[in-house]
Amino acid sequence: MNPESNSNNSNNSSSAGPATPTNSRKERGAIAAQACESCRQRKQRCSEERPKCATCQRMNLECKYREPQPTKKDKTLVEILDRLKSLEGGLRNLDGKVDSLNARGTLPMSIYGPIQPPPPPTTVDASRSSPWPTTNVHIQAPAMPSASPRDVRYVSATHKMLSWPFIQQILESKVPGLDLASLEKDGAAMLLGLQGRATSLPTNIYESTHIGTEGTPLPLQVAPASRVDEMQPGGLNMNWDTMQRLTKSYFDTFNLIYPIMDRQVFQSEVLPAITSHGLDESSSSTLACLIFALGEVAISAVQGAPIGTYKGRPSGIRGGSIERPPGLLFFNEARKRMGFNLTECSLENVQMFALAAIYYGTCCHHMEFWRMTTSASLACQALLTSNPEELTSHRGDLVRRAFWHCSIMETCLNMELNIPQTGLDKLESLVGLPDFSGSFSEEDYIGNQASHFQEYFASQIVLRRLSVEFHTTLTNAFGPSNLPVEASISPTTVTMKQMASQLDQWRGLLPVYLRWEGENPGTFSHPAEEMYDDQSMFSSPVPDLHTNFMFSADLDNPPVSYPYAVDVQAASLRTRYYYVKYLIHRPFIFKALHNPDQVTRDDAEGIVECLKAMLKWPITMSPTCFHKRLIPCLFFWSQNLLGILLILHLTQQVPILVQIRASLIGTKFDQDANETVILCINWIRDLKDTDATALWCWEILKGIYPLGDDT
Repeated sequence: MNPESNSNNSNNSSSAGPATPTNSRKERGAIAAQACESCRQRKQRCSEERPKCATCQRMNLECKYREPQPTKKDKTLVEILDRLKSLEGGLRNLDGKVDSLNARGTLPMSIYGPIQPPPPPTTVDASRSSPWPTTNVHIQAPAMPSASPRDVRYVSATHKMLSWPFIQQILESKVPGLDLASLEKDGAAMLLGLQGRATSLPTNIYESTHIGTEGTPLPLQVAPASRVDEMQPGGLNMNWDTMQRLTKSYFDTFNLIYPIMDRQVFQSEVLPAITSHGLDESSSSTLACLIFALGEVAISAVQGAPIGTYKGRPSGIRGGSIERPPGLLFFNEARKRMGFNLTECSLENVQMFALAAIYYGTCCHHMEFWRMTTSASLACQALLTSNPEELTSHRGDLVRRAFWHCSIMETCLNMELNIPQTGLDKLESLVGLPDFSGSFSEEDYIGNQASHFQEYFASQIVLRRLSVEFHTTLTNAFGPSNLPVEASISPTTVTMKQMASQLDQWRGLLPVYLRWEGENPGTFSHPAEEMYDDQSMFSSPVPDLHTNFMFSADLDNPPVSYPYAVDVQAASLRTRYYYVKYLIHRPFIFKALHNPDQVTRDDAEGIVECLKAMLKWPITMSPTCFHKRLIPCLFFWSQNLLGILLILHLTQQVPILVQIRASLIGTKFDQDANETVILCINWIRDLKDTDATALWCWEILKGIYPLGDDT
């Protein structure tokens, strides 16, 4: 995944480069179909600008474009959206049913319709004789103070899991300095405020902080070559090549992961205006600075020097330093200008806040990430409330993409930190789903053929909606604030199984080139050779497409490189799937820890599913873990990996979990669990010097795992 290899080798593309010239010619027929009707009739070249091409503007003609015929891969996006509608039928059964919970806090089994027979017990090792009966199994457990008679409890936030009585007792004895009372009371504020130990991003990073004279636009000082490191104190040395290089790096990485900007408009309108007039206080100049900043981050995330090493293994945080991350000069220029645009009620306002949040996320500044994310959601809400006709304009699809990006980010914060939402979700029915029908460039077309970023984004939307429904249902049924159950037998396992079934249905409905084997998170989508039919698209080292593994637990060999941040997109989608599956089944872990004498065979199988969902999350594997600045919501994952490490530790300490691990899971589990522990510890170790949340997690781990001299 090399954002610049295309500039070095015209025949070698990368994560931020288009396909080879051969591939470009192969796609040109579809691109040519975008000529407007006037140019088509006049049989002349069309500039393909939207809403009017250059010829129609010059001759004052009506400019109409015919809808392109979708390719086979384009049709898949439509299929994903259709499948979402089919899944919504099942989700509507959950909607509004939470109020019908009975006094015991359990869900009526009828809300899912007819109860399907349980799937084949693939989680159970058939070669082992199982001692688990279908009735309750009594195992002596350590004496524990019972905080509640509830047999299961659901929480999504990791810091809430640390407040479980059993885990609290362990942490009090092994991590005596941990303030559990404050964590339980003010967990979100505490975790967001951890970065307070570090300074904010510096503003005066050069001797002079002014670029250009006050009151005049920024002149673009021409540099002899297009290199970011030629930015000198007192000015921005940029030329056209520099701007193009940073723009390309941004759009071929971050904008594929978060497709909220229009490449065609930016390249054809914004960049030429900046070249002619310089940077001013307009929203377009502010967005340009943010895009340049993130473009530099994208280059550094792959090519930059690692900020450290561990036993010869380079850090996954690359470029700049802890205090001065890559892109900071451009980001500071954007910060200066954002104040002029704060009161705008526009799509650009939403985009500015969203891009600023993304940048803060790459620097592990979580408080600022949260504030900018919330500001983006509020700006989006204001735009849609005051100017709903934007949805029917030529930018309507871009507005939808920005809306769903804000919803996905807000959901992450809500589920992991229990931060209240802004109310943006109430506009879902008004906004509808994006279909990428707006303007597009040839680079985006080729990029989507290679990476399927449109399908990845649509699939993320579906998964987000599933996770929200599951979270709402489980919180209302089994959340800590609800009434305790009155009996030990409840439809808990039925509820969890039906949710898990819907989640697996989502995975099964993915396009073939997004799917993977459920119990092998690191496998290639099928068929890999068809997905990447030209190995010249890869920079060195080229992955072996015949190994069937896209991600590897081997962190000591050089990571392979994928074009267009494909590994980050795939790893993020897959990891979110396992995260949701893990949350669905984690209440069974609570039951095993606090009510082991009530655990049944169904409960034990739920525990097995939870344990299997924790194994080898792709974001922790190579190559993605070596590109951490590109991974969304870094601190979100650090906390969850801490929770996984705690549970895996308990499976070797708590008798009932030890027995389940020994009797119900296949022999491969031990190897995968050991690799998972190594991957998770490596993740947190790698971030602890940069990310205050990871350092907090590390301090807890030091009391749980024998880290030796690695402290």
